[in-house]
Amino acid sequence: MTNEVKLEKAPKRRKIASLDKRKARVGWIFVLPFLIGFVFIYLPMLKDSLVLAFSDMTVKSGGGIEFRFIGFENFQYALFTDAGFVQTLVSGIGELVFEVPAILLFSLFMAVLLNQKMAGRAAFRAIFFLPVVLATGIMETIEASNILGSYMGETSGIDDGSGSSAASQIVSAMDIEALFENMKIGTELVEYVVQIINDIYAIVNRSGVQMLIFLAGLQSISPAIYEACKIDGATGWETFWKITFPMISPMILVNAVYTIIDSFTTQSNTVMSYISGITTPSNTTEISTAMSWIYFLIVVVILAAVAGIMSMYVFYQRKD
Repeated sequence: MTNEVKLEKAPKRRKIASLDKRKARVGWIFVLPFLIGFVFIYLPMLKDSLVLAFSDMTVKSGGGIEFRFIGFENFQYALFTDAGFVQTLVSGIGELVFEVPAILLFSLFMAVLLNQKMAGRAAFRAIFFLPVVLATGIMETIEASNILGSYMGETSGIDDGSGSSAASQIVSAMDIEALFENMKIGTELVEYVVQIINDIYAIVNRSGVQMLIFLAGLQSISPAIYEACKIDGATGWETFWKITFPMISPMILVNAVYTIIDSFTTQSNTVMSYISGITTPSNTTEISTAMSWIYFLIVVVILAAVAGIMSMYVFYQRKD
């Protein structure tokens, strides 16, 4: 008689997903509403806009709309016939070159200051972030109309005793030239400094998000690194350029991309105001749509160039 030993199969153990895979799944869940909206709402709108840019739209007498494909005629009109669009586009890019470095420098400077240990630090952070909250809804409309600036620019507004109508300017080029008369500074730098000082209100209003991102990057730096630098006798200036600046360089890239997009899409942008205000040609909608696509492609090229150049100098700390 043989004893048969029955071997029971061990139950299959459930395979547990790794932490990275679980994080990826949660990330897709959070991104899912945007993807659904992008596929079912934004993509059809982009398709209709692209068709309109290459077509001539006519309204039928019996009702309905007819699209006739005309190729690049709308784009040719925007670039070669309408001289105002090209001029406005060049000036808008020039404003971008001025605004982005000023906003990045100011937000980084304030983030470094607000990261220091001091009394009322949380209150100061809230004060500098408050313009981001206020610059929405009706406040953004009031700011775009520039009611205060228009009032200050009138001769009947604030009388400063100088008899000048440019009362909205904080300083003039003559003031800066008098300050730097012995330093051999060029007129271009003087004009840049004058424009920064006169636009300090707009720079502060648009630096809140960037400052918050810089603060998050500064707080992610280990205090042990600063302690090691202090023990080695490094000065604050050396610590900033050798430790702080390289460690937050990824945040500089993120803020640069964000600031460029924000500058190109803000309500006060001259190019967007010009595109929305076209009334001369008969096919206004098609021309403005073609201008919008030209503007969009230029923004994409600028973003790609800035991201590509800055990525070569970004320092990423390795965790392994």
